[in-house]
Amino acid sequence: MVSHVQTDQNRAISNLEYDLLTALHNKAEAVKAYETYIQDAQSMDSQPCVELFQKLRESDKQQAQEIRQHLQQVMQNGRM
Repeated sequence: MVSHVQTDQNRAISNLEYDLLTALHNKAEAVKAYETYIQDAQSMDSQPCVELFQKLRESDKQQAQEIRQHLQQVMQNGRM
């Protein structure tokens, strides 16, 4: 019986690299979206919402940096 599952050696990138890249992309998109949300809250003079979106944006920026560090490790070593 032949297995249809590819090993990481047969792929351009591993599943883990793909997962980390996807997570990083999602965080980057979220950070970008928060800019719009902050502007919308400012236009409505809603400082509490401005502060919430800024806090969420900063959290996603920090998480993106952590994901990036993991991705670099996995790309260099093949795993963490």
